[in-house]
Amino acid sequence: MSDLDRSRAFLKDVKRLVIKFALLADFEIWLLKVGTAVVTRADGRLALGRLGALCEQIKDLNSLGYEVIMVTSGAVGLGRQRLKHRRFVNSSFSDLQKLQVDFDGKACAAVGQNSLMAIYDTLFSQLDVTSAQLLVTDRDFKNNDFRKQLDETVQSLLALRVIPIFNENDAVSTRKAPYEDSSGIFWDNDSLAALLALELKADLLVLLSDVEGLYSGPPSDPRSKLIRTYIKEIHQSEITFGDKSRVGRGGMTAKVKAAINAAYAGIPVVITSGYAPANIIKVLQGERVGTLFHQDSHLWAKDKEIGGREMAVAARESSRRLQALSSQDRKTILLEVADALEANEKLINIENETDVAAAQEAGLEKSLISRLSLKPGKIKSLANSIRVLANMEDPIGYGLLLEKTSSPLGVLLIVFESRPDALVQITSLAIRSGNGLLLKGGKEARRSNAILHKVITTAIPDTVGGKLIGLVTSRDEIPDLLKLDDVIDLVIPRGSSKLVSKIKSSTKIPVLGHADGICHVYVDKSANMEMARCVVLDAKIDYPAACNAMETLLVHQDLVHSGGLNELIADLRTQGVTLFGGQRACKELNIPQAHTFHHEYNSMACTVEIVDDEHAAIDHIHQHGSAHTDCIVAEDHDVAEVFLRQVDSAAVFHNASTRFCDGARFGLGAEVGISTSRIHARGPVGVEGLLTTRWILRGSGQVVNGDQGVIYTHKDMTL
Repeated sequence: MSDLDRSRAFLKDVKRLVIKFALLADFEIWLLKVGTAVVTRADGRLALGRLGALCEQIKDLNSLGYEVIMVTSGAVGLGRQRLKHRRFVNSSFSDLQKLQVDFDGKACAAVGQNSLMAIYDTLFSQLDVTSAQLLVTDRDFKNNDFRKQLDETVQSLLALRVIPIFNENDAVSTRKAPYEDSSGIFWDNDSLAALLALELKADLLVLLSDVEGLYSGPPSDPRSKLIRTYIKEIHQSEITFGDKSRVGRGGMTAKVKAAINAAYAGIPVVITSGYAPANIIKVLQGERVGTLFHQDSHLWAKDKEIGGREMAVAARESSRRLQALSSQDRKTILLEVADALEANEKLINIENETDVAAAQEAGLEKSLISRLSLKPGKIKSLANSIRVLANMEDPIGYGLLLEKTSSPLGVLLIVFESRPDALVQITSLAIRSGNGLLLKGGKEARRSNAILHKVITTAIPDTVGGKLIGLVTSRDEIPDLLKLDDVIDLVIPRGSSKLVSKIKSSTKIPVLGHADGICHVYVDKSANMEMARCVVLDAKIDYPAACNAMETLLVHQDLVHSGGLNELIADLRTQGVTLFGGQRACKELNIPQAHTFHHEYNSMACTVEIVDDEHAAIDHIHQHGSAHTDCIVAEDHDVAEVFLRQVDSAAVFHNASTRFCDGARFGLGAEVGISTSRIHARGPVGVEGLLTTRWILRGSGQVVNGDQGVIYTHKDMTL
């Protein structure tokens, strides 16, 4: 398959998923309008670097088979700068002392147009691309024969892979002045671009500006926010425009007007920055850059523009409908979710592979990419875990009489980095436990999360509603969500210690989770060394990026002399593990010293230290660990019992890999995360960790009446 075929196949896949910006990606004819602020620098000279990057992107589009038409501004400004320079060169000192009269705009246009096209021709020629100049005036479009001939000429040029470059012929235009007269069929190059997009049946119009896109207020105002999708019904009355462009005649007001006219005539429009070196290619790849205008944008408002509070309230309402269903009904929903995942496995993997490729290209850490990837068989494994969860005993309503019953917490906010499989596990647990859910995944898994969310919510019946599970797509919404302690009941962050710590310090909502996964394996002098080697290797290399992977190996000092330590170190090195040491291990093994014992590598690296005995190991774990999962390998059961009783961690193991600390392996069906908290839930958090209690009292008219003559007795009742 050629690069062109692969590119087209990828774009069609993205378009099929109906991701908003991917609606742009498969269009054949692109019309690009370049503003004066992009073409020139602040001093009026040509911005050669920006123009060069722009021409390279257009060349790439041209090479991929796309037909590109340009509308360029900048001639008047460039002509004025050249005429000023010429006047300066030819003036005497006394002439320079006189008041300088501004140049006629039409003369500036005539001089500047020649220079502008010369630079385009030079830049495109270096890229082996041919360009053509077409100058038009407002009056031309009143002639139907002209419009027909214009279309034929442009189609001929495009068939020859030539780039037509349009500009208004200001030099002979009948307008009073290029910057003053706003009458006619078009009135500036923004409206000309919209007109040409309609006349030439373009599939996409891109307006390049000196700012990232359309903002809610002046871009210089820190309170202004970038509007990703313009929805006329929402934004028309809310936007406050700043000053018009420092050059040119329109500014953002003109661009928005042109964009609305084109979009509502059926041509999608993107306003984005021409300063960024690759924004056109990013649009091609379906990335969210700038502001999108589309005639169907109002249909997306309900899903994409919903605020954090509305999303949380909708999740709570759906949660209450879910709680009202029978256990069998909730089981049926989970089984349908499992079936939907398997039925859409190919589509999910395509999106996930795109996320992984983008992460690799962006140079993200290998540990993050490892967590991001949905490995072969992962979807089937997730579906099977959901089926196990569905067949578990109903967790809601089970208790005593006076009934102490279990009930859902309400609405959960889960913030997680990478790991799209976490979305599936968390969602299935929320459905089984009757909780509403807001999900915020990392941007590196945007496509994977979007398709998984769509597959799962489609499987939820209308009696509950897909809003049971909300997908938060903007990082800006997280600070606002963390303030909603009246509608969100629990926050569970899954990611780096920086993420967890930041969330804990930013909200009044209870937070469940762990900041670090610094897991230890202590190998005692009584250990079976063959077993120790297996446990240590599995704990480190089975999945180094996991939070339950071994980060520190503690070894009894007697194993230094018996050779046991060297065996363990040799095995780790053979498997490619990079070793760092504490003070004693550094001297004994000649390895670099660890900068701190409290460090989570999430990679093929670990810290090694030598300790006196199990008590020293326990002290080390308490001082430097994270209370996640710690393990002892020992044949001396008295030593093992001391370790198991005294290590204050969420999970403590004897002769077993730390990798077993997992909700699915513990029989919980799945997990929302691992908690190191000592309140509510600890360790892998499954269904029970997402429930609270409530009391139900059934009576027959009893009253307290000051407890007069009453003796309370209690006994357990069998339900």
